[in-house]
Amino acid sequence: MISNGYKVAVITQFDGYEKELKNYGCDVYNLFISRKGINPILDIITSFHIFFYLFVLKPSVCLTFTIKPVIYTSFVVRFLGIKNIAMITGLGTGFIKGGWLTLLVKKLYRFAFTKVSYVFFQNPSDQQLFWDHNLVDPFKCKLTPGSGIDLQKYVFSKMSNDSNTFIFLLIARLVWDKGIKEYLEAARQLHEEFPEVQFRVIGPSGVQNRTAIPNSEIEKWRSENVIDYLGEVDDVRKYIKNSSCVVLPSYREGTSRVLLEASALARPCIATNVPGCREVVLDEKSGFLCKVKSSHDLYLKMKKMYLLDQGKREEMGLVGRKHVETKFNHELVCQIYLDALSKLSSKAKK
Repeated sequence: MISNGYKVAVITQFDGYEKELKNYGCDVYNLFISRKGINPILDIITSFHIFFYLFVLKPSVCLTFTIKPVIYTSFVVRFLGIKNIAMITGLGTGFIKGGWLTLLVKKLYRFAFTKVSYVFFQNPSDQQLFWDHNLVDPFKCKLTPGSGIDLQKYVFSKMSNDSNTFIFLLIARLVWDKGIKEYLEAARQLHEEFPEVQFRVIGPSGVQNRTAIPNSEIEKWRSENVIDYLGEVDDVRKYIKNSSCVVLPSYREGTSRVLLEASALARPCIATNVPGCREVVLDEKSGFLCKVKSSHDLYLKMKKMYLLDQGKREEMGLVGRKHVETKFNHELVCQIYLDALSKLSSKAKK
């Protein structure tokens, strides 16, 4: 955006990466927001905080990501008369759990999107769900191939020839919705048969989420000596390169960034047959798809992957690499954003 002449301001909760955004040339502002459930008082404060920034900055267009910023900013920009592009990067716990929270979130989306300029979806299933529930005007919707992947940064990596080391790797925030319980149970079962196989987990703990995994549970993993939890890392590439297969038994995704990264580095993947995963992993070609919330089916697919000839796994990795080159190049995503911004800018000039 900056290289195309736009001035970019980012409003986000500071988490240590704001310095990188500033180095790119962005103005960065700290947002007060709770990522854990719905708290009316805290969420009202967040809405006023968004209002304050947008009132002062007076942007031409807002681009919003994740559930709370998408909904609350949509309310604010309607009042201020600012054009808005909302990105549905995943449905979140509210949609997965069902019940009153799902009903509330749907009502909020429906009201928020009455004046939205565009809504970008990262997979067709999420888009269809919004259409089926009459949450958004279909003529305002666009599909993007996830957030895309930088193929110059994530380059093909040949798999190690060390046949004595087989590593399964899961990369995710430590929340139950990522299928970590199923991964742990499958790993335990596989470990009994093949104690030489390693099972690793990378990702931040203590996150603000209703399904966050408590630290006491993580300590149990360490005491069992089945799962090797490596904590949070800034660059996952070397860990993916050292792995034999990347696993993500998530309950639902927008489009899984981790699976894109693993495929770009030519590693076979195992993921659940759910929106946001099945678009990336080609079943029986670049990896395996398993049943959601089924540790037994995940165990069977992980065992099948382990027993494959390494040449077959390398072939799967090549198929995955080719798939992301064709469908998920981040330049495609950037162009969709730029085209939308161009149209909104031309409308503003008129």
